[in-house]
Amino acid sequence: MRMMSNAAEAFEAYDYPMTTEELIEAEGDMTLELPNGTETLRDALSRSAPETFETAEDARLTAYAGVSSKAIGRKGYSDRDPVCMGEDGPEEVSF
Repeated sequence: MRMMSNAAEAFEAYDYPMTTEELIEAEGDMTLELPNGTETLRDALSRSAPETFETAEDARLTAYAGVSSKAIGRKGYSDRDPVCMGEDGPEEVSF
């Protein structure tokens, strides 16, 4: 299994431009280790429209954007949302 950062390193091994289909053919079976489970790179890339990646960075960003909710910690949680006027807001939680 590979973490997303390791997958990004794998993208560097290829010559670009490269299509989504070519990248899936080359690395689609790669298992991505996410905070709440795993999925394949094929699954992540299949969630976006087919495209031609000009750089490894383009491929990495598309893969990051395509991972499922297994990649997020607490679903719906944000400590950056402002509290509405007249509300006390959530209690602070220390990790």
